[in-house]
Amino acid sequence: MVPEGNPLRSFFFDIVSHHFASSFDLRDPELSAYISDILTEFCDTDQLHKIRNAGGRALDDVGEMLLESDPVYGPAPSFDRERQVRKHIGDYTLFFTGMFPESINHYRLRRTRLENMIDFIKAGKESYYIVSKFDCFEYQKVAPLFRKLSERFEECVVGLNMVKNELQERQHPIVRQTTEFLM
Repeated sequence: MVPEGNPLRSFFFDIVSHHFASSFDLRDPELSAYISDILTEFCDTDQLHKIRNAGGRALDDVGEMLLESDPVYGPAPSFDRERQVRKHIGDYTLFFTGMFPESINHYRLRRTRLENMIDFIKAGKESYYIVSKFDCFEYQKVAPLFRKLSERFEECVVGLNMVKNELQERQHPIVRQTTEFLM
């Protein structure tokens, strides 16, 4: 995991907060911090692929993750495991639909996967909603955050897409200067 004091966290927080506030009038430091934490943590691919099946294989297929999260008919040994996997599904789908929407269909075309049948937006919203229903004991304080993530999932996707666009512009300062010059 990336340490709390890493400057990447504050960098992502500033960009996320700016785009969410200016585009959606969404001024929610807790939501911005959570999404910037996703961006920071997913810089480490081990975090991106941290959900593993019983055999220890990393899961990168949302359909397989959904099966893994089922505590009644699937392999999840507890409701805590369901929450852990569902939280990751929400984070994973939010990250990919916001930062790399073009890769979703491209990746699906390359090979047969369970997620070919999965709507990423629906899976993400539903997963965050399920996580929000874990509202007792140690999860009580964070449950409202996941309800907001579920309710405003599409806005978060668009906001992350704006973050992606800004990051691309920052990589090409000549293009950015030319655009500013023309305006």
